[in-house]
Amino acid sequence: MTLYSTHWCFLKRLSFEMSPIGRDPLEALRTLAFSENPGLQQSAALYYLHMSQHMNISLPVEHLEPFYALLRSADLEVQQMSSLSLVNFLLEGNIDKELVVQMGLLEPILDLLESEDATVQCNSCACTMTLAVSESNREAIGAAQGLTPLLSLANSYDPRVQQNAVGAILNLTQSEKIQQVLCKEGALPVLALLLESPDSEVQYYSCAALSNVAANVQYHEAMLRPSNRFLLRTLISLLSSSVDKVSSQACVCLRNLATSVDIQAEMVAEDVLPKLHALLASGSEDVRRASIALLWILSEHPHNQDTLACAELLQSLGMLLLAHKTDPVIVGHTACIIKNLSLSKNRQRIIESPCVEGLLQTMLSTNTEEDSLHYVTSCLAELAKQGATLHMVQWMDEPLTKCLVRLAGQLEHTEPSFQAASIIQHMIGHEKMMLLLKRHIRDIQAYLKNFLTHREIRFQQLGISTFCRLREDPEFLLEFRESQMAKLLEQLRQQTEETQELLRAAICQEDS
Repeated sequence: MTLYSTHWCFLKRLSFEMSPIGRDPLEALRTLAFSENPGLQQSAALYYLHMSQHMNISLPVEHLEPFYALLRSADLEVQQMSSLSLVNFLLEGNIDKELVVQMGLLEPILDLLESEDATVQCNSCACTMTLAVSESNREAIGAAQGLTPLLSLANSYDPRVQQNAVGAILNLTQSEKIQQVLCKEGALPVLALLLESPDSEVQYYSCAALSNVAANVQYHEAMLRPSNRFLLRTLISLLSSSVDKVSSQACVCLRNLATSVDIQAEMVAEDVLPKLHALLASGSEDVRRASIALLWILSEHPHNQDTLACAELLQSLGMLLLAHKTDPVIVGHTACIIKNLSLSKNRQRIIESPCVEGLLQTMLSTNTEEDSLHYVTSCLAELAKQGATLHMVQWMDEPLTKCLVRLAGQLEHTEPSFQAASIIQHMIGHEKMMLLLKRHIRDIQAYLKNFLTHREIRFQQLGISTFCRLREDPEFLLEFRESQMAKLLEQLRQQTEETQELLRAAICQEDS
């Protein structure tokens, strides 16, 4: 009988005895695991491997103890099987990850990182990667000097080992303390070079790890040394990756790095804009969201605005709004970009693009509770203030008018309410708009009353200016007279005069 047949017979007998898991078989496992006989250790390791592959149950804490001896075994097969079974248990969630560290298994796992066997390296890296999902485990791995061997294995020629090593580093970079240690250990150039790996998983893991580090401004100088812009150029090239999660993560990393005007200027000089423009049409939601977020960052600085305000990009932004008007991330960021660009000398291009129609249409699909609605109404109000009203009016219809009037009346949502009323005020006087507004005289009158009695001066001023413009229309004038709007205005005038008298008195006292 072969050694494997002997193991298998034992395995079947032990499986029968340990279903359900009991105490006596545990004693047998301990005896085998702590034996100095490699054959007996292999039996225990084989049993754990079988159980990890075929039994979807939580492993009792006492069954972790034999792992210590198995992982410490001098026998290569025992190391391979025990480390693989531990990976399986961890991935299936059948072992408490923090308990593994508390039971003292981290040290033998990290020691196996230095094995010369690729299978053992692969399994121990996978264990470390899975354990590094909690902050306490990340700190324990750092304290146990686990970072150096992981960085070494990140350069492994075995793709499985390399993937798991870089995956472990990625999880570890979620800790700011570990980031500091990794940077001191020379992780940045290692991760930067891995961006050029032919393996898309390695590219993604290294890019995501660099994104986590780049979220900390203190490391930007080390990541972007003036003498070497390799990282920046490589990240920009990854925007063209055919793997969505790689191009998306490259956007995230560039966004985290784009904190200074100089870095943004370099990105623009490296032709980042055409690549981002192409990503807006991606079929991946993550890619679209990541690219629009980076464009938003770039649009915040005036020196980029003229470059961004090209007809092609504005066309794409307008179409993006129309195609994804229920996506709050797309809508919010796009509205912010358009508002930023409207401050440039090329605002006429915005007015003539599909952006205005896209912004108006998103109001019909955006929930009042969402921040994106605030950005949309704020952008439209800015465009209206700058003379886009004629273009806006051509897209107005009954549903949009009703939406604007409704938003203006929802004072509990302060900013959307104010901005919606501002948009209405700027469009008053256009014949088409007046016909649409007359269908909502009562609702307009209601929000104007609330504005006139609002505690914020800007609401009162907007209410007065809107009232004055609407009063020029006979139908609105008649309705205002019947509703005693004049009485409210008189009360406001008296309050204003009293405030002015108090201010004059205060100023006189100050002067004296």
